[in-house]
Amino acid sequence: MDLRMRLILLGGLLFFALFARVSANFVFPIEHKFKGKDRSLSALKAHDARRHRRILSAVDLELGGNGLPSETGLYYARIGIGSPPQDYFVQVDTGSDILWVNCIGCGTCPKKSNLGIDLTLYDPKSSTTSKLVTCDQDFCTSNFDGTLPGCRPELLCPYSVVYGDGSSTAGYFVKDTLHFNKVTGNGQTGPTNGSVIFGCGAKQSGELGTSSEALDGILGFGQANSSMLSQLASAGKVKKEFAHCLDTITGGGIFAIGEVVQPRVNTTPLIPNQAHYNVIMKAIEVGGDVLQLPTDTFETSNGKGTIIDSGTTLAYLPEVVYQSLMAKVMARQPGLKLHTVEDQFSCFQFSGNVDDGFPIVKFHFNQSLTLTVYPHEYLFQIHEDVWCIGWQNSGLQSKDGKEMTLLGDMVLSNKLVLYDLENQSIGWTEYNCSTSIKVRDENTGAVYSVGSHNLSSASSLINGRILTFLLFMIAMLHNFIC
Repeated sequence: MDLRMRLILLGGLLFFALFARVSANFVFPIEHKFKGKDRSLSALKAHDARRHRRILSAVDLELGGNGLPSETGLYYARIGIGSPPQDYFVQVDTGSDILWVNCIGCGTCPKKSNLGIDLTLYDPKSSTTSKLVTCDQDFCTSNFDGTLPGCRPELLCPYSVVYGDGSSTAGYFVKDTLHFNKVTGNGQTGPTNGSVIFGCGAKQSGELGTSSEALDGILGFGQANSSMLSQLASAGKVKKEFAHCLDTITGGGIFAIGEVVQPRVNTTPLIPNQAHYNVIMKAIEVGGDVLQLPTDTFETSNGKGTIIDSGTTLAYLPEVVYQSLMAKVMARQPGLKLHTVEDQFSCFQFSGNVDDGFPIVKFHFNQSLTLTVYPHEYLFQIHEDVWCIGWQNSGLQSKDGKEMTLLGDMVLSNKLVLYDLENQSIGWTEYNCSTSIKVRDENTGAVYSVGSHNLSSASSLINGRILTFLLFMIAMLHNFIC
């Protein structure tokens, strides 16, 4: 939050002169960025590397989809904005705070995409419900910790973000109607909407401006006041409690906001004042044996700790952990010959059942929470009888000497993962993600079943495997105060 807002403030000052009680279940269709494409293994690593450089703030809502490295990548959602509504495809980014879309008049914004989607530039003047946000309004002054220098009532509130990979976005804030679906009963949904302040992108650079991976914008779900979630929560309209269940068996899954009453989930505390979902790991067990590691391996100072991020595809371990874990894993099959694929993945030929031939890995956290990872989850098949290892050495990825422990959706899939930001905790349990969970409407006390969704055959705009985001909120939407 602090780092991100410093970046926004710095860019905002440079950009400034350019610009004179709710309860609902929201549904967003999510699609694999790489759907229907032949992807190299290196593309997966490149995606993770870019993502790690872009994570700037605390994460509220993790990404969803099929967690198999051979089938997943980045995800994006279709949302409706404005009156009348227009569809926009936005990257679901758990490492940023604001929602922004490319706007009319942007000369550096991409005009086409190689992802098979039609890009749309947002035009505030074409929406009857749009309102420009000026620099003297509370939203702007709170985000910049005070009034910007030179602010006058007619000047717009700017935003500017510079990401670690060199890409950037700049523009100004607008308030308009966001369109989605809410759950009205067990398995039933209906259209609804609410007002949200978001960024109108006027200038993009780096990868954000290229056509190869272009989208209409980014949908951030961070804890900062500028996030869509925080705007609803600041008025007491939503609880900051989330759950996702990513299905690698049938595709799709569940993404929910609100109180999950079934299944019950054990949790571990989040490390306070961290930019990400950091937790304290206590030990790692491979095939029943606890790895003997240096005492400072799991220390949490200086931004360390274990990051839980299902927006990352693979799992990254410090070199000392990686070497010890790999030695234990491969000791079960001493006759295997490893070969390197694309200069970075360790692969081997194996014709048996990997769950029978390789050990289970267990991560142990504070308050006796355990994350169990089966061989079929950390090994992935690229050809017949050819398997590759998903564990990655973060020491080889680091350019600043900081080796992180980051567990991505390779190990989080097929589990219900709960993020309770109100109580600053996170937890998970093994679960059949193709079924349903139960969530409570705090306004009425009613409990609804929220099921798995895979809309690939139903969507007229998105073809291919889609994950539905189910966001469970807390009061009736017609009481929403814009």
